[in-house]
Amino acid sequence: MGGDGMVPLETDRLILRELTVEDAPFMLELVNDADWLRFIGDRGIRSVADAGAYILSGPVAMYRRLGFGLWHVALKNGTPIGVCGLIKRETLDHVDIGFAFLPDFRGRGYAYEAALASLNYGRDILGLDRIVATTTLDNAASGRLLEKLGLKFERVIRPAAERPDLKLYGLNFSAARCES
Repeated sequence: MGGDGMVPLETDRLILRELTVEDAPFMLELVNDADWLRFIGDRGIRSVADAGAYILSGPVAMYRRLGFGLWHVALKNGTPIGVCGLIKRETLDHVDIGFAFLPDFRGRGYAYEAALASLNYGRDILGLDRIVATTTLDNAASGRLLEKLGLKFERVIRPAAERPDLKLYGLNFSAARCES
C-alpha cells in the first residue's frame, strides 16, 4: 500500500480505499463539519490545498510507514461519505480505530459497517491482537458504536498534558471475535 488509492476493503454497501490528494475537496468538507470540529478538533484546514497537504502528511504517510491508516469510505456508487480505519498514534500503546462521517450519512449503519470491516482487517490481515479507540467524554454516539462493535470502556486517559481527557475503549481479539 502506498497512497495510490488501493482498495483494501469492500463491504455489502461500501468501498474503503486509501485516501489520495484527489480526495482533498471531500476531506475539506469533512474536517470542517461541526461534529468533527467538536469531537476530533480543528485541524486548521481551510482550503483544498490544506486538505491535500493533510492527506499526504497524515494518512498517506501512515500507509507508507505502516501499511494501513485512515481510509476513504464511499458508497458503491462512488459517493464519498466518510473516513474510517486503523491509526497508530504515538500517544497510545496499541493501534486504534477512528471514523468520521458526513451528517447525511450518519444513523444508517455505514459507520458500523466500515468499522467492523476495519476491525476484521486489523485482526485477520494485520494480525493485531488488540485494537483500542478513544472518544471525547461527551461523544456518546461514538461510544455506543464502539460498544456495539465489541469494544469495552476501560478508563479515562489524558494523552498529553495540553489535551482534554478521553475515554479509552479496547477490544482484545483473543477474548472476542468480530462477527460480520
